[in-house]
Amino acid sequence: MLLPLLILLVVACAALAGWALWFALRDRAVILRQLFGAAAIEALLVVQAVVAGVQLVTQDRSVDGPLFWGYLATALVLLPVAAFWAFAERTKWSSVVLAVAAVTVAFLDWRLWQIWGAA
Repeated sequence: MLLPLLILLVVACAALAGWALWFALRDRAVILRQLFGAAAIEALLVVQAVVAGVQLVTQDRSVDGPLFWGYLATALVLLPVAAFWAFAERTKWSSVVLAVAAVTVAFLDWRLWQIWGAA
């Protein structure tokens, strides 16, 4: 169940990052629709956290708990912080911040899959 969510999250993060980077290259600030996109990704991350928690409890997996939950917590916190920053900063740098955060969340999620698969 985690692999389909991972693929969906990575694709969504790549799309958001590309969209924000396009705005940064055009010297434009983040728009509200991009923040809604970040909120949708955040909702997917919450679903992923719930699914991972349920699977860790119901399956026999020996995942390094602090490492796994640390990556997941960082991914959950990163986009809201970036969205708040992007909302407050009304220059092209808000787009850069959102793009960097989206790429970082994609990499964090990919790393979560590596940790999950190593168990």
